[in-house]
Amino acid sequence: MVAAASAERRGTLRLDGIVKSYSSGESSVLAVDRCSLDIAGGEICVVVGPSGCGKSTLLAAIAGFHGIDAGSIELDGRLLCGPGRARAEVGPDRVVVFQQGALFPWKTNLENVAFGPVVQGSMRRAEALDRAADLLAEAGLADALHAYPGEMSSGARRRIEIARALMTDPTVLLLDEPYRALDALTKSVMHEALLETHARRPSTIFFITHDLGEAVFLGDQVVITTARPCRPKHILRVDIPHPRTVETLTSPRYLELVEQAAALLHEEARQAFDAGDKEL
Repeated sequence: MVAAASAERRGTLRLDGIVKSYSSGESSVLAVDRCSLDIAGGEICVVVGPSGCGKSTLLAAIAGFHGIDAGSIELDGRLLCGPGRARAEVGPDRVVVFQQGALFPWKTNLENVAFGPVVQGSMRRAEALDRAADLLAEAGLADALHAYPGEMSSGARRRIEIARALMTDPTVLLLDEPYRALDALTKSVMHEALLETHARRPSTIFFITHDLGEAVFLGDQVVITTARPCRPKHILRVDIPHPRTVETLTSPRYLELVEQAAALLHEEARQAFDAGDKEL
């Protein structure tokens, strides 16, 4: 999916030597240590690591939810945070979809998707509703514009949230285990839908998961991290061609890459288990 010219696309993300620690009583916990990554514009970068290793901490730093202690984060050559700027500004160029749903149950699906830009004043209501309707139609939900989230399946609600995230045409889409609570069959369909959406609207995607199969199916690169403190242990380049479909899941190359990722992650997962790490 990432063409040879991807480096020229918007969304080139560079993390250089990121360090982040948290205070815990009288001591501190080093969550991320000397983490460096280069993500090409329009690429899907999937980060896999043990629970508590600091993956979500890294995502939150990119989003601007907290600062960093050292290092720098750049987006298209622009400094988000680093020397002289410990914390990135939150902005519409980086949008997060979390594990837990955040749809308003009293608003229709259409109103949920249109809500943000209207409140922020970046779109007129009529313009936002038109764009929201288009995004929901692309997500296969054209017949559910005026239904409510509580009437939708869990998979459909995830599609609504991603449509909402795309309202501002973000440069970077930050996905923190968005499909964690879905059953395997629904998750498989959602994976194909996400790749189809990305083909139409190729934002850079920074995707966190614990699911190695999900990582290999979606990713252009899969970053295997160490146990806490988080840093890349190995980067797998996924050379499986697009479009990727359910048949990909039984292809020899897919199975080989999943096996390779599992072997790389096992030692780190054991270390995290022995240490009793909690999610960061």
